[in-house]
Amino acid sequence: MFFQRRLSLVTGGAGFIGTHLAQALLNAGGRVRLALHERAPIISDSRVEIVRGDLTDPQDCLRAMQGVQLVFHAAGAVSGAGGSSEDAMAGIVKNLNLTAQVLHAAWAAKVERILIFSSSTVYPATDHPIREDELGEQQPHPSYLGYGRMRRYFEHLAEFVASCSTVKIALVRPTAVYGPYDDFEPSRSHVIPALVRRAVEKADPFEVWGSGSEMRDFLHVEDFVRGCLLAIEKHATCDPINIGYGSAISIRQVVETILKAAGHDVSPRFDASKPTTIPIRTVDTSKARRILGFEPQISIEAGLGDLVRWYATRTVS
Repeated sequence: MFFQRRLSLVTGGAGFIGTHLAQALLNAGGRVRLALHERAPIISDSRVEIVRGDLTDPQDCLRAMQGVQLVFHAAGAVSGAGGSSEDAMAGIVKNLNLTAQVLHAAWAAKVERILIFSSSTVYPATDHPIREDELGEQQPHPSYLGYGRMRRYFEHLAEFVASCSTVKIALVRPTAVYGPYDDFEPSRSHVIPALVRRAVEKADPFEVWGSGSEMRDFLHVEDFVRGCLLAIEKHATCDPINIGYGSAISIRQVVETILKAAGHDVSPRFDASKPTTIPIRTVDTSKARRILGFEPQISIEAGLGDLVRWYATRTVS
């Protein structure tokens, strides 16, 4: 019922997260407007309104906000592992400008609520599931220094807007999200889409960056967007909340699961000399369970199997 009375703007509406957010909002009976720049939308539904423009332009951004009650800010530059520091800086500049413009426009347009994505990369290195209140002003792991500090600054900008306006802001710190419509382009893809693409293509040798012992908290995108909808409805208080699976799995286990699902009988070769970022990343999700009633519903085994099958159907000529 919460979303039925409101028009939601989804920035990055042609992207991975934005597409799933739009579908979840439609399923909840909501009205949806997608903000698009150059890409075509993935979702095709007569209930979806399209507005085109460059959200780094203040006028385009303000125009996209008109008549909107809720904003889900899913737009942003992404890059894969192993990119240069200069490329990373270019993405940071773009994302800072984009998010600042979106927050400013939401304030000016007097939208009711906005959801901003922070990230689990804001946290320092730990060997345990980290809680939201453990962050303080500690520094992110060195491999996430620029990106993690950028996401942390999003939180500071959100706090400022919330303190000076009537806009209610939900802040979520996602773990690694995967699923259909992810970016499978080799130069930009993250670990799971990169592995799925090569498994479906039957790559041999099958090289994997890192030792395989790295631990990650992976969350299926459908679970993630469900958590986002709960957050903007129940916790738009500018108080960060972890949205994750709540337990970690090794990259070696992920590789084995993907290869099995793809029917690719090959022995993976792990190369520990290649960049893999942080050794362990897992977050405590007890706050999301307590406040939002959020529990993941899709296991990593089921989610990876479904993703392999989904991707395989799109590569058949």
